[in-house]
Amino acid sequence: MAARVLRHSKCARRLIHPNKSNFAAPALQIQRHQHADQNEMNETLAQFPGAKAKYTEKLEFLQPDVYNGIPIYRVMDRNGVIFDQTQDPGLSDEELLKWYKSMTMLNTMDKILYESQRQGRISFYMTNYGEEATHIGSAAALQPKDLVYGQYREAGVLMYRGFTLDEFCDQCYGNIADRGKGKQMPIHYGSVDLSFVTISSPLATQMPQAAGSAYAFKRAQNGLVVICYFGEGAASEGDAHAAFNFAATLECPIIFFCRNNGYAISTPVQDQYRGDGIAVRGPAYGMSTIRVDGNDALAVYNATAAARDIAVKENRPVLIEAMTYRIGHHSTSDDSSAYRSVDEVRYWNQRDHPITRFYNYIQRKGIWSEEQDKAWKDDTRKQVLQAFARAEKRLKPAWSEMFTEVYDELPQDLKRQKEEMEAHVKMYKDKYPLSNYESS
Repeated sequence: MAARVLRHSKCARRLIHPNKSNFAAPALQIQRHQHADQNEMNETLAQFPGAKAKYTEKLEFLQPDVYNGIPIYRVMDRNGVIFDQTQDPGLSDEELLKWYKSMTMLNTMDKILYESQRQGRISFYMTNYGEEATHIGSAAALQPKDLVYGQYREAGVLMYRGFTLDEFCDQCYGNIADRGKGKQMPIHYGSVDLSFVTISSPLATQMPQAAGSAYAFKRAQNGLVVICYFGEGAASEGDAHAAFNFAATLECPIIFFCRNNGYAISTPVQDQYRGDGIAVRGPAYGMSTIRVDGNDALAVYNATAAARDIAVKENRPVLIEAMTYRIGHHSTSDDSSAYRSVDEVRYWNQRDHPITRFYNYIQRKGIWSEEQDKAWKDDTRKQVLQAFARAEKRLKPAWSEMFTEVYDELPQDLKRQKEEMEAHVKMYKDKYPLSNYESS
């Protein structure tokens, strides 16, 4: 893969020793020259346990360079024109259309479920506006059994892998068809079948867990990798640094995928860090690293495919920093107009939207038209509304489910609480909408 990747490599010296019986004198001269060269090298190259580097007699401090930092790898411009044809991954028309349909379906689902929360029909939601290419481009470069640890804004990865609209809506409604049986907040998806670990709310806790799973994969030698998604805000958590260091020192097959969307809820990047983003931390931890245009689905795909190749063949962690922009509010609990301008959001939505860029690309290839696009978007709306209606009509899980699936054997204190709850519900059954719930 031609993607520019910063490599952290080890160099090995190979010495060839000639046959002593036939070349005794020349061999002795070679050894003397080698010792002299080694002594000279030792005088200029430090051999500390913690670092091996050249000495210098200049008193100089390394300075951060935020203007000429790690370059951003890209494949196409905003109009869908490829810069270098060797970088086009040459995917089939069928695969390209799957990408586009996944991105647009996700966008439609976001609009409808966001509005449903505003109407009080679900309790919470988070959109993926502006980050669709980071989801689909990376998901397409993985194997189906590669394990995914998400943060909370990676619904497109699940959609690409086959998570259905009914499953998305059932989870957000917490009904009897929800795999989590209503125990999680909306958008906390998970799927054993699709190798997607259930989302958890605390920030960055998935990162050291992902490093541990990758170490288990290394020991199993199963040829699989772990990919761990996180935002640039999560990279400020201690768990992120622990995960980077564990993965690097244990040489684990893991891809750390950072979605740098400009904001950690309301905190802009200039208030989060002073260095050259998140990518610069990769080499510091001994990880292969690349920075990619996260609004360019082809660039994300190439970078993730190359990263997976390194992780599998070399048992090494790789860091990808995808530069993108969060067009939507952080969540339904957030009003981003309080900390950023409407003009700023409008620029990214109209000038550099990942779906628009990919649409231009497939239209240039002649595999998608404006008429097809209109028909497809009308169809996506119908599909989402139908799944939404089915989810809304389904019963909620029985209230007794709150006591299950935490302990293998229910402890005495929870047994007592359950009995008290049963007595309470029986006494005040006319006060609760029990008809909306599955019977206990």
